[in-house]
Amino acid sequence: MLGKCSDGRWKCARIAVVLAALFCAATTISGQSDFDLSSPDGRVQIKVKTLGRLSYSVLFKGKTLVQDATATMTVDKAVLGQDPKVITPHRRSVEQQLVAPVAQKSARIHEHFAELRLEMEGDYTVVFRAYNEGVAYRFETSLPRSEVKIYAEEVNLNFASNYSVYYPKEESFFSHNEREFGYVSLKSITPQTLGSVPVVVDAGDGIKIAVADADVEDYPGLWFRGNSGNSLAGVFPPFPLKEQLTRDRDLRVTQAADYIAVTRGKRTFPWRLLGLAEKDGDLLTNQLVYLLASPSQVEDTSWIKPGKVAWDWWNANNIYNVPFKSGVNTETYKYFIDFASKYGIQYIILDEGWYKLGNLLDVVPEMNIAELTEYGRQKKVGIILWVVWKTLDDQLEPALDQFQKWGVKGIKVDFMQRDDQPVINFYHKISREAAKRKMLVDFHGAIRPAIMTRTWPNLISTEGVRGLEQSKWSKYAEPEHDVTLPFSRMFVGPMDYTPGAMVNAQKASFVPIFEQPMSQGTRCHQLAMYVIYESPLQMLADNPSNYLREPEVMEFLGPVPTVWDETRVVDARMGDYVMMARRSGRDWYLGAMTDWTPRELSADLSFLPEGSFQMDAYQDGVNSDRHGSDYLKVRSRVGRTTKLKIKMSAGGGWAARIYPAP
Repeated sequence: MLGKCSDGRWKCARIAVVLAALFCAATTISGQSDFDLSSPDGRVQIKVKTLGRLSYSVLFKGKTLVQDATATMTVDKAVLGQDPKVITPHRRSVEQQLVAPVAQKSARIHEHFAELRLEMEGDYTVVFRAYNEGVAYRFETSLPRSEVKIYAEEVNLNFASNYSVYYPKEESFFSHNEREFGYVSLKSITPQTLGSVPVVVDAGDGIKIAVADADVEDYPGLWFRGNSGNSLAGVFPPFPLKEQLTRDRDLRVTQAADYIAVTRGKRTFPWRLLGLAEKDGDLLTNQLVYLLASPSQVEDTSWIKPGKVAWDWWNANNIYNVPFKSGVNTETYKYFIDFASKYGIQYIILDEGWYKLGNLLDVVPEMNIAELTEYGRQKKVGIILWVVWKTLDDQLEPALDQFQKWGVKGIKVDFMQRDDQPVINFYHKISREAAKRKMLVDFHGAIRPAIMTRTWPNLISTEGVRGLEQSKWSKYAEPEHDVTLPFSRMFVGPMDYTPGAMVNAQKASFVPIFEQPMSQGTRCHQLAMYVIYESPLQMLADNPSNYLREPEVMEFLGPVPTVWDETRVVDARMGDYVMMARRSGRDWYLGAMTDWTPRELSADLSFLPEGSFQMDAYQDGVNSDRHGSDYLKVRSRVGRTTKLKIKMSAGGGWAARIYPAP
């Protein structure tokens, strides 16, 4: 269906512009048990078999990557996908442009796929899709019962060889999902080795396979175990029957059912997807998770304002050179607001300490929230409040109504540490209720909401990442990890890594200090994160007092956007280095990061349009190999014929703003 906006542009958000004709063929083919499906460009193939058991293989450019993977779902003891009988296969092809209400990698997203729907005896359908960027499948049921129990779902991925895998190993289903992506062989992953998503498989010849799920609602999230062979087996947190609360935040399951979900008999189930990349950099622009999510449930998205946030918790409110005692008090947060206002930063966060734990309506006496929100309104700085998820769930309506009365712009919801069915439903409920009150949501303490940002555009960012906070107590947030995340964790959606450290140390001099933290790697490594890492609500984690003594750095951090019209990968190798260019309006930003290996990379600026541009570049200083905070700002004229040589120290980086020359 075609339509135009009042300014003549084609509509492509709610009313998708179909650029190629949809077609659908419904034919009953007696005895047919093999079906093929190819991506629009012909490079990706899915071969589906329905003889005896539903299985499929995935090929990329003729190379088999997944061989006879099996998929079943046990619903009320009936195993869908076992001895399947195809009634009717349907095929269609779709090509359309989507406009993202909150842009992440790009403002417009091209969607093009071929689809095969296999209607089966037993009131269910299995849907396969082949995109140029990967493949996906899911079950749909049309059972007459209003309620069914899902006892199991088989997601058995049989890979063609003993590939190596970037595997986020977990201890249990109760987790913040703040994991390293260890590089291990498939055969080393045992049935006891639990892993969260995404799992990134290195299939050789440069090919990577990112495994995840999408469109998860009223159902648990997907996890994996190995089998000491070439396979990964999907597993799911079971449905909780009894829970025990420790303190105000850790709600652990103490008794679980033998099923994973109780749900409707007629519904679609989550997608299981494989994102395919011919080279590492292709993972950075792959938007398959977003495309497979349900469309926005927020009708009016005009109020949703991405932006940067001055954050208090990482720097422990440890401001200085002020005439008052710093801490969790109104004066300190006015100081944060003044800093944010000075540099055009849209929000500040009030993290733990503003309310008496266990009661969101009991503000500590040192804080006046109404006074702060009014002060922020005058300074054009919004307030975001941190809350513990269980307390919010218990006090949902009175708390959100009070926040709305205060004029709060968003909530940061923390410590869920689960993605079983009830907690998945909690994510959707909070996003829905916050949207009703025109509030943003940033979930910490879990990864799964990262895949929901298309459905809930006000769900603007998500943690579930081993981020900069780890440097307060450990050495986990180090450069090799930093240059692995864009290819792994960032594949599923925005990640609230919370960058911005102004005290930067090389490996030999780094020390975890809780109240005066530093980062590993160079200053420019941190600056580059604002280009490389996607988070429409991006933190400035360090102390405003530290930023105020760095006006040259703030010339970059003040204007750098958090959403992008266009993304280009300049050069990338997973776990080693990454360099990306992103456009916002007429301005381009270029960022590069390396691991502990010093590097020199080349950047071709041919992505620029015709004309003369000014480039303000921040590069590792000559002494940054010893003093991580050493950097040099260089201004120059560049154009689309310019070729740059970028040198980075160990743990280094490089960042630049490129804008039309005055």
